[in-house]
Amino acid sequence: MYKTIIRPLLFLVDPEKIHRITSRLLILLLRIPFLPSLLRRLYTVQDPRLERKLWGLTFKNPVGLAAGFDKNADLYPALATLGFGFIEIGTVTPRPQAGNPTKRLFRLEADKGLINRMGFNNDGLEKVVEALKNHKSPLIIGGNIGKNTDTAPEDYTRDYLECFYALHPYVDYFVLNVSCPNVGSHQKLTDKAYLRTLITDVQQANSSFATQKPILLKIAPDLNRIQLDEIIELVQETRLEGVIATNTSVSRDGLNTTKETLDSIGNGGLSGAPVRERSTEVIRYLAATSNKSFTIIGVGGVDSAEAALEKLEAGADLVQVYTGFVYEGPSLIKQINKSLLKVQ
Repeated sequence: MYKTIIRPLLFLVDPEKIHRITSRLLILLLRIPFLPSLLRRLYTVQDPRLERKLWGLTFKNPVGLAAGFDKNADLYPALATLGFGFIEIGTVTPRPQAGNPTKRLFRLEADKGLINRMGFNNDGLEKVVEALKNHKSPLIIGGNIGKNTDTAPEDYTRDYLECFYALHPYVDYFVLNVSCPNVGSHQKLTDKAYLRTLITDVQQANSSFATQKPILLKIAPDLNRIQLDEIIELVQETRLEGVIATNTSVSRDGLNTTKETLDSIGNGGLSGAPVRERSTEVIRYLAATSNKSFTIIGVGGVDSAEAALEKLEAGADLVQVYTGFVYEGPSLIKQINKSLLKVQ
C-alpha cells in the first residue's frame, strides 16, 4: 500500500516540505488513543534473538534510524512505534541554524536515492535537550553532534564539547559527525591531526562523568584505503567505541539520473541505493583490516532485508536506514527483522 498509493502521493510534494508535513502528522497521530499500540503491533517484531548487546547496552533489534530524519528529537516517540531498535537524533549544533538555502533536498527516483545539502539545519542544543527530557521509554537514542556553520576553525572543538556536555545525561551514545559534505570548512574536519585532538578532548570530557557514554565517528564513503587505514589507526589509538560507515557521498558515478538533472541539482551528499555497494566495501575493509577491533554501524543503501544482511555479513554490528525508509516505508524495519530471524 505504501509503495503503490502513499509514496506516489507523497512524492508529488517537495521532499523537504513533505517531510515537515508527515513529521507533524506523526506527532498528531501519537496523541490518538490506542494508535501507538496499534502501530507497534503492526510494525514491531519482538524476539530475544534479535537483541544485540554493545557497550553495556541492549538493542532490542539491530535496525536503527540514521541521523538527519529526527534532527530536533521531536519525532522519536512516534518513530519508536515503527519497530526501530534505536534512533539517532541530530545532527545537533550548539546554536540554532537555518542551514543552507532552499531548495536543498532532491529525489533521484530513477536511482532510489536522495541528494541533500541541508547544512545541519536544526533548532539548536537547548530545544533538543528539552525534547529529550521527556524520554522515558527503553528505546536507545544516539546523539549525533556537529559544529555551527559560522563557527571559526579554532572553536570547532568548543562546539562539539558544548553539545557533548549538554546531551550526556539524555542520550545513550554519541556520534561525532565530521564527514558531512554540506557544512563550511569541511577540510579541517577530515584532518587526522585535528581529529585526534577533537576525539581526545571529547574523551577527556567523557571521563569527567560517573558513567561514560560510547563515542563513535561517522565517516564518508569516499575515503580511499590509505585514509581508511588512518581511520582504523585513529579509532584504535583514541579508543573510540566504533565507526558509522558511511555518510553521504559526493560521487555521482553510475547513476541513472541524467547529467542535465544532476547539473541542475548541483552539489550535495548522495544517499540511498547508489551508495550501497561502496558503503558495504568500506564496512568490509574496516572489519577485516582492524580484525573487528571496534563496533561498526552500517548505513548506506539499506532499502531491503538483503541489503541489511549484506552489511551485517560484511562486518557491521548494527544497521541504520534513512533513504530506504523514505522509499520503502515503515514496513522495511519489520521486513529486515523477520529476515534476520530466518537466518539465525
